Amino acid sequence: MSQREVYESPLSARYAGREMKYLFSPDKKFRTWRRLWIALAEAEHELGLPVTSEQVEELRAHAEDINYEVAEAREKEVRHDVMSHVYAYGQQCPGAAGIIHLGATSCYVGDNTDIIIMTEALALIRDKLVSVLRVLSKFALEHAGLPTLAFTHFQPAQPTTVGKRAALWIQDLLLDLEDVEYQLSKAKLLGSKGTTGTQASFLELFEGNHQKVKELDKKIAEKLGYKESFAVSGQTYSRKLDSQMLNILSGIAQSAAKFSNDIRLLQHLKEVEEPFEKGQIGSSAMAYKRNPMRTERIASLARYVMVDALNPALTEAGQWFERTLDDSANKRLSVPEAFLAVDGILTLYANVADGLVVYPKVIEQHLLKELPFMATENIMMDAVKRGGDRQQLHEAIRVHSMAAAKVIKEQGGENDLLERIAKDPIFGVTLPELREILRPEKYVGRAPEQTREFISEVLGPVLERYKDTKTEVAEVTV
Repeated sequence: MSQREVYESPLSARYAGREMKYLFSPDKKFRTWRRLWIALAEAEHELGLPVTSEQVEELRAHAEDINYEVAEAREKEVRHDVMSHVYAYGQQCPGAAGIIHLGATSCYVGDNTDIIIMTEALALIRDKLVSVLRVLSKFALEHAGLPTLAFTHFQPAQPTTVGKRAALWIQDLLLDLEDVEYQLSKAKLLGSKGTTGTQASFLELFEGNHQKVKELDKKIAEKLGYKESFAVSGQTYSRKLDSQMLNILSGIAQSAAKFSNDIRLLQHLKEVEEPFEKGQIGSSAMAYKRNPMRTERIASLARYVMVDALNPALTEAGQWFERTLDDSANKRLSVPEAFLAVDGILTLYANVADGLVVYPKVIEQHLLKELPFMATENIMMDAVKRGGDRQQLHEAIRVHSMAAAKVIKEQGGENDLLERIAKDPIFGVTLPELREILRPEKYVGRAPEQTREFISEVLGPVLERYKDTKTEVAEVTV
């Protein structure tokens, strides 16, 4: 069959980046298996088992040149992937063939490798989160003082600023980053626990020496760059870990989807647009359209991740005693695909945030159409200060507001509330004075200061911690 006749995951073909795709590749898996076999042999040698330094060196010499053809041919015979690779490794290391995988079960390489790959993948997600935060921080600061109409229930509300709205997107991602950092801070390997987690085979090898069995677990973790292993396990590490990982990814997807929705709504209002390439086609039929394709893609992938996070939750809940194998097929799909999807989401997020186009004149136009209604309390208070009756003024404001709203809604006319108030002697104010009252920056509260303080005092120290993190914004295929 040709490549065009075989299904390929769109996450791999279209959305995820090269680094993330490699982490979940067979090559990464099998090279990690060999690292684990070397760590096991080395630790067993150091603890006095009949494993020689020459055998360890022979294993090290062939850590990278995996003889895949031998392993694949062997697997066709024995139908066991781990033992096929043990055999293939032994063919390259005849002097060490007898001690490869000594005392271990398949989950020693399988589960420890899964943890290593997920941990490295989460570290990559962390770096991409930082990249998005860095891009958004520039956008937020640039537009910290640009007044814009805020919305509650997607109904016009008290103004905010474009930068303050971006600060809300940043806040969500900072919460996600905290979760990522916490998860990475407590990373543990499965270690060397044996067939049901009792370490019975290792206790036999060490002739009942419990301390050496514990040391073996510790040494293996350290050799792989981890501080510790799980203190107890069944045959596998607890599938709760997979659920925790995907819950974090789901959280990132939720934050990205919220950003996506906001940008799509703003693009409808023609206030802010996602990047649009010079030759990009928005619609096959409507040539004038500029569809928000990238943010729509974020929403689409995010929806997948949020649903996918249910998989490991059900798997963890359904595990029987020390293990059942109904996790395996699901795990092979749900875990890698979630990481690949979030990798793609964050690439899109950074790309969109880096190229957002803001239209201040449209923003101002929308704001000025609604601002007279929002300014009525200020207008009323100023009239009270000049000796007016608050209750009479309130009733006058109500009548004029209803009349102005009727003109807008029923006649499609402009908001003439200011003109109505200026003509009413009860307020004692001229139209130019009212327009001065209606300067948009007077109605955004502390939004500009809040935004700058937030970027400086909250986000700034986070970005400083990651100042050496790669932050280039990747190109996106539209």
